[in-house]
Amino acid sequence: MNEIRDPQAAHKALTFFKVMAFTVGIGLLVLVTEMVLRYGFDNHALDWWPQPHGFIYMVYLVATANLGFKVGWGLGKMVLVMLAGCVPFLSFWVERSVAREVEGRLEGSLAL
Repeated sequence: MNEIRDPQAAHKALTFFKVMAFTVGIGLLVLVTEMVLRYGFDNHALDWWPQPHGFIYMVYLVATANLGFKVGWGLGKMVLVMLAGCVPFLSFWVERSVAREVEGRLEGSLAL
């Protein structure tokens, strides 16, 4: 693994990523609820949700790319983490996994 050049910037990027991963995870669950209501019960109570969810997902993509560049991820890893925001519950697991990895690397960078 590459050394993190700016641990403070990486820590801020990680915090932003964690918030966005959680937000996207909740938003995706609301989107699934919207789809079940709409297509299963012909209920249009959450018809307004897909567009805000799309915007939130785009912010998640930015947060992931920002973190990836700060900690030196390759394009493949960034894309996989970005795609995790498309699968219900997976963004929560990936957020924890990424946080553990990056926090461990940050501790190593700060110890130098």
